[in-house]
Amino acid sequence: MPGSWKAAAAAHAALATVGLTVALATSDAEAAPQRRASEFTLANGMQVVVIPDRRAPVVTHVVWYRVGGADNIAGQSGLAHFLEHLMFKSTGKLKSGELSRVVSRLGGRDNAVTVHDATYYFQRLPKEHLRTAMVMEADRMRNLRLVDAEVATEREVVVQERRSVVDNKPLAILDELMTAALYVNHSYRIPVIGWGPEIPKLSRELALQFYRRFYAPNNAILIVAGDVSEGEVRRLAQDTFGRIPRQAGLSRPPRPAEPAQRAARRVELRDPRAGTLSMQRYYLAPSYKTAAPGEAEALDVMVTALGEGPTSRLYRLLVEEKSVAANAGASYSSVALDSGTLNVYGVAGDGVKGEALEQAIDAVLTDFIAQGPTEEELELAKSSLISGYIYGADNQASLAHRYGSNLAIGRTIADVEEWPDRLQKVTAEDVRKVAAKYLDLQASVTGVLVPAEEGKALEARR
Repeated sequence: MPGSWKAAAAAHAALATVGLTVALATSDAEAAPQRRASEFTLANGMQVVVIPDRRAPVVTHVVWYRVGGADNIAGQSGLAHFLEHLMFKSTGKLKSGELSRVVSRLGGRDNAVTVHDATYYFQRLPKEHLRTAMVMEADRMRNLRLVDAEVATEREVVVQERRSVVDNKPLAILDELMTAALYVNHSYRIPVIGWGPEIPKLSRELALQFYRRFYAPNNAILIVAGDVSEGEVRRLAQDTFGRIPRQAGLSRPPRPAEPAQRAARRVELRDPRAGTLSMQRYYLAPSYKTAAPGEAEALDVMVTALGEGPTSRLYRLLVEEKSVAANAGASYSSVALDSGTLNVYGVAGDGVKGEALEQAIDAVLTDFIAQGPTEEELELAKSSLISGYIYGADNQASLAHRYGSNLAIGRTIADVEEWPDRLQKVTAEDVRKVAAKYLDLQASVTGVLVPAEEGKALEARR
């Protein structure tokens, strides 16, 4: 999201699942939290976070806006993502596409991402060009022009993007259908990229209204990670972003409330492009923002023990031992403003029918709900999460993302940096309890992707 919005969203969700932030690892791979980041607020309300990383003379500069795809008005799906594309067009100072060309010429790279709860724009470049990035980003925060011809061209780009990343991919279509069924009322049910019939109706006027309402310093977070100090960033930020006046009366619009989930739902998609029969199940669950204390950490441990990698229970039992599945696993989309999502999935093994695959997955889940993880599974899951957390800090962009994604939904640096301690406190009983509470069929959608020929055979048997 420009770039593939769907791929970026997947990366966003994967990074969110691994965690939040970490100090550099000690030799024995322990992850004692340390206060690594510092923060301050400009007079105009812009929040600034600095994460020193002295290993190389480069910086990652990211501006997050507290607005995303779930904040679009009904009938205007995809508007936040459309504006993200338009932010690379001309301003009073920059020609269309010039920002990216300048970053590339300076030896850096840039991109942008829209998710349901936020939109962010980033540049990674040599540290001596940090001011250039700030000047250009501050310029497009308030001086976007939006010429009719540029808007029309970019709208067609988004139409083609949707065809490429959603309409031509059966799994992406199934994901949209399942998400729309999982959320009965909340705007998370609407795809970030927008529904196909609504994207062509997005206009210059709608984009400008959205831009003028939400793109302001007091709705933004600046994250700078790299070979810099807080003092350096403070001086540059005040001289660039600090010149932009705050916008009065700015707040995130209220979102539709999700009613109680009262029935299991089911979606079956038959598509000739689907090579193998597969099954997924989405469960509604709390996020790190909305969960009761300790629950989100327990859910992270649960999905890791159940379905992260070849040592997980789903993979061991269904792939290695029973050969029911060619692949199986689980994941947790955990960093979100209003709720999270659990996903359990399986890809059928050779000759295995959908009913047999689903029964095998359900048997694993039923036993896990009753018994919880073994002590070995518990410790292995926690070790895996913390290892990923530590090694993720070696990537400067990932480190910046951990802070930005959490602060954009109202969490704090303390929430981010105290995560390892909270994770270590999770017990097997904590995991069993959240499994029993949230692996609830009444709050789920089961989706089956059936290759076309197999779909015909199933229909014939009926």
